Amino acid sequence: MCDARLFWHQIIAFSADRAVITVPLHGTTIEEMASAVLAVAPPRFALIGHWLGGLVAMEILRRVPERVSEIALLNVSPLAEPPAVAAQREPRIIRARTGRLDEVMLEEVPETALAPGAGRPEVQAMLLEMADALGPETFTQQSRALMRRPDQQRALRATRVRAVLICGEYDTICPPRRHEILAELMPQAEFRLILGAGHLCPLEQPVKVSRALRDWFEAPR
Repeated sequence: MCDARLFWHQIIAFSADRAVITVPLHGTTIEEMASAVLAVAPPRFALIGHWLGGLVAMEILRRVPERVSEIALLNVSPLAEPPAVAAQREPRIIRARTGRLDEVMLEEVPETALAPGAGRPEVQAMLLEMADALGPETFTQQSRALMRRPDQQRALRATRVRAVLICGEYDTICPPRRHEILAELMPQAEFRLILGAGHLCPLEQPVKVSRALRDWFEAPR
């Protein structure tokens, strides 16, 4: 439930020397979303995805690895949806569609998944603004895509594309240890921990995330 504002700092930081494209995630499955991204993507590109966007990025990498020059995955998990988590989604969809989207979003990304401190309310406010702009229909589509998402571990183990896994230290939705394991799983991957950030690290620590991405982009191959 994020739009381009999630990556506002990275868009500004990289647009001086790179073409930057952000793509909305529409569709009821990860596969449909990946097809929509590929329809507007250039022939070859570096790919950055956060959480649901990261799942779509994994599907693109599995499907057309030759088009991906390098990939950055932020606050992600390659695992299929656990049944206990999936069971919570339909009741949340009903509440979101009956005017309680703000309440549901604060359950989807609770304050405990964000870094503590004075900046947390501002990050939560931005999350609610983005969710309100996208609306309950997009929430429904994205929730069902998460429920049906495939396990991507086998595809990631087989990839030879250069990758970086980025996670905030306070992320309880996709914890840092999961990213470390994923970096060990992927042959050409490394892990970067963002201090002072949680699940929404591009908003919580935008400068640190941009610096980590640039250092990784510019590192010797």
